Amino acid sequence: MRKFLRYLAMLVGAVLLAAALGTVVPRPLWPAAMAEGEGTRHILVLKNPIHTDIAVPLDDNVRRRFAFLADAGLPIQATEARYIVLGWGGRAFYLETPTWSQLKAEPVLKALTVDASVMHVDVAGAIKDPHPDVAGFDIDEAHFAALLDYIAASFQQGPNGPMVVENAGYSTYDRFYEANGHFNALVGCNTWTAAGLRIAGLRTGWWNPLPVSLWWSMGLYN
Repeated sequence: MRKFLRYLAMLVGAVLLAAALGTVVPRPLWPAAMAEGEGTRHILVLKNPIHTDIAVPLDDNVRRRFAFLADAGLPIQATEARYIVLGWGGRAFYLETPTWSQLKAEPVLKALTVDASVMHVDVAGAIKDPHPDVAGFDIDEAHFAALLDYIAASFQQGPNGPMVVENAGYSTYDRFYEANGHFNALVGCNTWTAAGLRIAGLRTGWWNPLPVSLWWSMGLYN
């Protein structure tokens, strides 16, 4: 038992060290060059205690690019719609845990091991920025286009395009879609967000499995 506890303590220490290094070591090591027209697009990162999303401002081009959202009933054409809010995550946890009071053992176990993934899409109006749970960044057109490509590639494609998960959602204005890739605690929703930010020309920590570490690294390097 003592030997097991020693190994467990070593494992926990290794994870904590990796998380600390993942926060303070930037990725990429050097800032990306901004193209002409720097700062013409303002994106947002939203966080809660365990999850982060990317909010993309709506315009005609974004509405055309994600027209399949309107086909699923999301009001992206509404005049008060300002952003689409997108996140990638574990299928079981996302779909079966709309509130903390509904937390179950099986989704937690899948999140800690391996689970299928889904994309969650919400339509939002004005979002308060700055705010403790909102970070805004200005990026150029080329990096904005690359970010849209990254997000679009996260949706699993069926014969008729992205596949909506039937009868799943938290409200009238959100939907779930089948996603590419597998989720686990080490490569999860926050590492998906971090990868998208790097594609958008921003810097993150080398490994950010938690919102708090991603937030610190975004503040340090951008």
